[in-house]
Amino acid sequence: MILYLQMIDAPKDRSKFERLYLAYRDLMFYVANQILHNEQDAEDAVHQAFLKVAERIEKIGDPNCPKTRGYLVTIVENKAIDLYRRRKKHPMVELSDTLPGISAVYEGENLLAACILKLPARYREVILLRYFQGYSVKEMAGMLGISLAAAAKLDQRAKNRLRDLYEEEARP
Repeated sequence: MILYLQMIDAPKDRSKFERLYLAYRDLMFYVANQILHNEQDAEDAVHQAFLKVAERIEKIGDPNCPKTRGYLVTIVENKAIDLYRRRKKHPMVELSDTLPGISAVYEGENLLAACILKLPARYREVILLRYFQGYSVKEMAGMLGISLAAAAKLDQRAKNRLRDLYEEEARP
């Protein structure tokens, strides 16, 4: 709350903001969470809403007024909807090594193949799609349901891990 109070100059407005914050933060979080279905995103929406309230504190009348309550709920709803639209337009996919991938079995004497089998499933999948089956990074991104940048980074990490494994196994 200190961050918000630093934005407000008048002591009377600071006091008003404190009362608003304490009275409505839980309600605003609830409203945002109902829209976003994600607690972290709801917290972000509430934070953005309180920043807007701090900027316009002089326009707010009595903190206990139903009109004030409606105003704050409207602000947080709009911030939550904006955040929802932004996240929907640019979905975020976590890059994880532990996601399931293509299973492979090899019983030969080839050191490279043995190293590929030791890779985490996600890296093994990338190596097989990219270098065994010949897909481009763009095609691989589409198949895996990730962005082109994430696919390129995953390809880079898989190659580096494979190189490290190969160098470890090749040492006498």
